[in-house]
Amino acid sequence: MAKLAPLGIQRIEGIHWYVHDLARSRAFYVDRLDLAETWRSTPALEATGRQRSVAFTAADVNIVCSTPLDRSSRAGRFLAKHPDGVGTLIFAIEDAERTFKLLEERGGTPIDEVQTFTDDGGTLRQFSITTPFGDTTFRFRERRGFRSLYPGAEAVPPPAPAATNRYGFQAIDHVTSNFQTMKPALLWMEHVLGLEQLWEVEFHTVDIDPDRATGSGLKSIVMWDPASGVKFANNEPSRPFFKASQINIFNEELRGDGVQHVALAIGDIVGGVRGLRASGVSFMPTPGAYYDMLPERIAKTGIGAIDEELATLRDLGILVDGDHHHAYMLQIFLKEGAGLYGDSTAGPFFYEIIQRKGDRGFGAGNFRALFESIEREQLGAGGKR
Repeated sequence: MAKLAPLGIQRIEGIHWYVHDLARSRAFYVDRLDLAETWRSTPALEATGRQRSVAFTAADVNIVCSTPLDRSSRAGRFLAKHPDGVGTLIFAIEDAERTFKLLEERGGTPIDEVQTFTDDGGTLRQFSITTPFGDTTFRFRERRGFRSLYPGAEAVPPPAPAATNRYGFQAIDHVTSNFQTMKPALLWMEHVLGLEQLWEVEFHTVDIDPDRATGSGLKSIVMWDPASGVKFANNEPSRPFFKASQINIFNEELRGDGVQHVALAIGDIVGGVRGLRASGVSFMPTPGAYYDMLPERIAKTGIGAIDEELATLRDLGILVDGDHHHAYMLQIFLKEGAGLYGDSTAGPFFYEIIQRKGDRGFGAGNFRALFESIEREQLGAGGKR
């Protein structure tokens, strides 16, 4: 197959959540993560869309949360089938007409035509398409001076004191999704979006204990857009114990395929995680054995040395991975929504925080540590949730 022309994607502009409890989301993003509440839906938009929306922002991270005003709204229809989850991924693009034309030529399925909106700053052109990501759609936006985050949004006056993004979030690094079978989604990303494979890993917990009577496994493939660097990590369960895989359990809890987590890039993960823990943010636990083996892993991967103290990383629960001299990444994973709030309607989604120090990969060793951590959480919640 000949290499497809890039779609003109510039970056992931934001994610659009559908949530049962907007006040709970506001408290999490503003009080815990120190994002600013920047935009909200106007009464006119709420009357037509029948849902209330609020946007939270830090640097290039934009998170819109919508809650239904009645069941006929998009948020209402989503939440009638699923717990809280990502309903739309939003991409900044160069040229809406060109992107629309390319997608339609390649078999993409537009939900609407290209729509044009104006405000006192300029114009915005956007459209949406369906995807193989369960009930998650993709929206593409071309901005020409348009000030509002989205059509029908009004600016929220900054409170006193205003949020400062004191933890240093920068942008959305990547999106990870879970599928019961991911090949259709991979083909769609390749043949419709024009993405290329970047990374692949496969493992199972029985690899380290072949005598165990249960376990959890996955296959993961990362697709990316080389022009923009936008990355999608994609997982499916693997045998044996397919049904016990935490990927399958995620799909059962979400009641379908969908976005498992979003990774937020940060400038200083040590300082950020220290502050987030102090503000009450809960993270997935990392076993002490991970840090006992870390010096050997760092030596074997060829990283050679890292800037951070291992004792500090152990204390904060931060993971390290990489594959060549002094190029590595640091990452940590927040607890999933249901565990964070003790409420199954909050869903199985979670956030990752990542700092890249020359490494663009995804950390096969960390992937395993995360995988086993989620498995322990699921077992601790009563075996199989």
